[in-house]
Amino acid sequence: MNIENARFNMIEQQIRPWDVLDQEVLSLLSVVKREQYVPAVYRDLAFADLELPLPGGQKMLAPRVEARMLQELAVKKHESILEIGAGSGYMAALLAHRGQHVVTVDIDPELVRFATDNLRNNGVTNVEVVLGDAARGLPEKGPYDVICVSGGLPMVPQELLEQLKVGGRLAAFVGSRPVMKAQIITRIDDKQFRVADVFETYVDHLVNAMEPSRFRF
Repeated sequence: MNIENARFNMIEQQIRPWDVLDQEVLSLLSVVKREQYVPAVYRDLAFADLELPLPGGQKMLAPRVEARMLQELAVKKHESILEIGAGSGYMAALLAHRGQHVVTVDIDPELVRFATDNLRNNGVTNVEVVLGDAARGLPEKGPYDVICVSGGLPMVPQELLEQLKVGGRLAAFVGSRPVMKAQIITRIDDKQFRVADVFETYVDHLVNAMEPSRFRF
């Protein structure tokens, strides 16, 4: 497999047609080497339009979904970021290139080790990988400008929204089978939030994602 041709085709045939038109995002997909974050046994599928298995029974999001969420979050260089669900560390690496600092949290010790190793091996120094219950965020290190939930939630828990700064954005996949909505939730002030539905998809729920009381917008 010609890796650079496969990467080019991923960007031009999968990602750009899916309304990912931000040139900074598209360029970043060539800088952060996705194949170096994929389990070795699946490396030949690193650029395929599908979710890839990860240690612990989890999955790596499809490339077009990662890219679209990255675009919609519009991360700025000065911003602090929380990622919920470290996975392979790939999404954290993308976020780290756009923001100032990323904390990524995962409940699975094997994934924490996998993400930590991948980030270190690729020279990413502004990401902290934390072992913890990702479904409730990490309030002790907040508040955050950006929260990226790299897994599904039946509903967005209030305690997660309260970890956003005013003006901050949260990306999440909300709902249950057969269809979930990718949403961007922006904190307007101390009590108000704005919700934008971006696209429909389905991703597996986070471990320990419960049916919390819904925050009223």
